[in-house]
Amino acid sequence: MLAQLVATSGASTLAFTALPMIGSILLAYGIYQAVVESRSSERKRLADRLSGRGTTKKEVTSESFLKRNPGEDISGILAPLVAKLSITPKVQALLDQAAVPVSAPKMLSNQAAIGVAVVFGAFALGHNPVVGIAIAAGVMLLPLAYLHRRRGSRMRRLTYQLPDVFEIMSQALRAGHSLASALQVVHEQLPDPIGTEFGRVFHEQNLGIKMEDALLAMANRVDSMDVRFFVTAVLIQRQTGGDLAEVLDNIGEVIRDRLELLGMVKALTAEGRMSGYVLFALPTVVFVAVMLLNPKYANELLDEPSGKILLMIAVGMQLMGLALIRWIINIKV
Repeated sequence: MLAQLVATSGASTLAFTALPMIGSILLAYGIYQAVVESRSSERKRLADRLSGRGTTKKEVTSESFLKRNPGEDISGILAPLVAKLSITPKVQALLDQAAVPVSAPKMLSNQAAIGVAVVFGAFALGHNPVVGIAIAAGVMLLPLAYLHRRRGSRMRRLTYQLPDVFEIMSQALRAGHSLASALQVVHEQLPDPIGTEFGRVFHEQNLGIKMEDALLAMANRVDSMDVRFFVTAVLIQRQTGGDLAEVLDNIGEVIRDRLELLGMVKALTAEGRMSGYVLFALPTVVFVAVMLLNPKYANELLDEPSGKILLMIAVGMQLMGLALIRWIINIKV
């Protein structure tokens, strides 16, 4: 019995020593690969532009813009259950806006399976079930947080590309191109995300979808007020007529002025954002320093029930303070 306990303890110690080390190595390798690929892609794009190959037509298949069944990428009993959840369409929209080629049911089912495995693994190793539940919650929430961050970054890049899009389209229209040809020019000349989205509209109308429906689908998919302005202007022009090139020039000028004002607001609120980050990180840094310098004093918060309650209250108040500061400095332009 004693030998079995010693073997189990040794296996647990080895697992908790090796797993963080392996995870750190994989994380470092992933970051290295991402940096190397981004640099090589930038160099290749620059070389293509200098050699005249920067305007080659992008390969777009029907799978990139045709609607798929939400439950087709997973099999078994999870497919109908996950596809019917109310959160599945929202997650799918988030995946589409973040340009992640994964279906929402497949992602949610994988997260649920990993979360259940983590809970059972913590229980099998003899740890507190609360720890397993907390890790499982992190497994569910961290991918969604990453998708939100990636979506926000992609939508910001798209917004900053819009003035160039409207300028290219207005010049193409003045040169005698049709609206579909102008969309194709944007798709071929500009990178992702705006080139991809306009290329999807171009290929959809080539397959027989009405231009109005394709544009409305893009507005709903991107969920940007500036894109909705553009789509509304195009729809009105196609119904009533008028100079679409001049309308696009006006919209582009308005968006440029708005982006300039947004940059000014970010510069003025930079001090508030930095203060929020410092105030959020300072108690954590102080607590870690106290644990290193005087562990007996700091362990009162971790060992005593009242200390645990105070620690949870402090964490909650820290998160509330950070959310309040972000709400104050989040000025809509």
